[in-house]
Amino acid sequence: MKEHGLLHAELSRLVAAMGHHDLLVIGDAGLPVPKGVPVIDLALRPGVPGFVETLATVLGELVVQEGVIDVEMATVSPAMRGAFDEAWPAGVPLREVPHPELLEITAGAAAIVRTGEFTPYANVVLVAGVAF
Repeated sequence: MKEHGLLHAELSRLVAAMGHHDLLVIGDAGLPVPKGVPVIDLALRPGVPGFVETLATVLGELVVQEGVIDVEMATVSPAMRGAFDEAWPAGVPLREVPHPELLEITAGAAAIVRTGEFTPYANVVLVAGVAF
């Protein structure tokens, strides 16, 4: 049994198996999942687990070279954007795109992690980097 970090077995296996440029999406409870993209459903009830706590846990285990978020997060959910910015690692580039473009990007994801987050546009595409 793991004692620290990412305890969810399926998500931990996926993170360990990811290669450079692979995509992992962490999304709110309403993010549509494209056909053929696996879902790791963490949602227990509204708000649990939250988007930011899920993101922070994954960032503790995955080397990320870039992130992609919905440009709408800043205007529709400014408190979430502030919390996201606090959790986002310094120096890692972050690209903002319109929601329809983010949805297109998710079609190439290794998986989508569904949280219990009920805040609109609380989504991020993580682009895996390398540790060397």
